[in-house]
Amino acid sequence: MSTKTHTEAGKKIHRQMTIEEILSMFPFKAQRLSQEITNAGLHCVGCHAATWETLEAGMLGHGMDDAAINRLVDRLNALLEEKVDNSTISITPRGAKKFLEILAEEGKHGWGLRFADRMAGCNGFEYVLDYSEKAQADDKIFESNGVQIHVNNGSVGRLLGSEIDYVDGLQGAGFKVSNPNVRSSCGCGTSHGY
Repeated sequence: MSTKTHTEAGKKIHRQMTIEEILSMFPFKAQRLSQEITNAGLHCVGCHAATWETLEAGMLGHGMDDAAINRLVDRLNALLEEKVDNSTISITPRGAKKFLEILAEEGKHGWGLRFADRMAGCNGFEYVLDYSEKAQADDKIFESNGVQIHVNNGSVGRLLGSEIDYVDGLQGAGFKVSNPNVRSSCGCGTSHGY
């Protein structure tokens, strides 16, 4: 099992960094970082209007104090410290629970999750999540939290280490992917590059 963190290289988030800097320096965790920033009260992350603001200026501008800024910076750096297992593809317990609920609602008990990427958007690739009645002959199967994840062998190299989560927040609800192989992401938030 290969694991790594990204603060080992000395890169850490601090309060004087802009949101744009944070998301571009750590594109492999951009989904989770932006969700944490949104949860902290900076709800304009998705609108692209305030990406130039520092964390400190944004938090102070939204009525937060120094303690709240420090808590956010600590949470963001803790996210960067989380180890990534580059030998598998996983779904969080929350993501698995939501996916299994959807399967039950759709009458698709026992089906798996099809996880793929395809050429799209302004930065190269976008993720595709779908139902999968059964794995295909050219699929690799991953098991995580009671969910079978089916991935075409041609995409496995780009998707290994990915974690699929389900978030429900002010900027909408849905499945989000954190992928340690991503090296760039677009401003529209729908595509990424490797």
